[in-house]
Amino acid sequence: MPAEDKTLGAVLTKLRSRNGWTLKEMSGRSGIPVSTLSKIEHGRLSLTYDKLQKLAERLDIPMADLFAEEEKQSAPPLVMGRRSIGTIQSAVRVDTPNYEYNYVCTELRNKRMVPVVTRVHVRSITDFGELVRHPGEEFIYVVKGSLIVHTEFYDPVRLEEGQSLYIDSGMGHAYICAPECEEVLLLGVMSSADQLSPGGLSAISD
Repeated sequence: MPAEDKTLGAVLTKLRSRNGWTLKEMSGRSGIPVSTLSKIEHGRLSLTYDKLQKLAERLDIPMADLFAEEEKQSAPPLVMGRRSIGTIQSAVRVDTPNYEYNYVCTELRNKRMVPVVTRVHVRSITDFGELVRHPGEEFIYVVKGSLIVHTEFYDPVRLEEGQSLYIDSGMGHAYICAPECEEVLLLGVMSSADQLSPGGLSAISD
């Protein structure tokens, strides 16, 4: 996928095209309204990581494969000697009100991890909205800036550059810029929960 096409809208359009789905057919498979899918494809709406994970499950695609290019072989090789060099320029960028996600190393399929370079913009938990929850586990490392981490079962904690955090992603969580920071740069790695429990999915809609 060319660098200029590395957007969520382009990813979903190519995914739909590869499978020969119309917007209506993809809507039926994903449970997402046609109007919402159209807005995503045209860059007028985005999805957070938790919503993307739900979308991947509904389409029966591992989250780590959602951004992958068209498969060149019918099955992964038995000897796993894969390598991928990720850059911001080649990442799939997904902008949301709170974060700028940059999904890297997207060409590899059957990954067990989802690596993301994230820029945090939100500066208060009030502005953040509902805490994020999704299956799996995640690790974050603060590359630049100071971060306030809010979680469902713990008091907020401050992380400085060089510090890290590992959490169960099913616990509600939010990453907020410390008061003196305009932006925080994070490296995050989420587990790719290929086998998600059925039911209990919240709606993805306008």
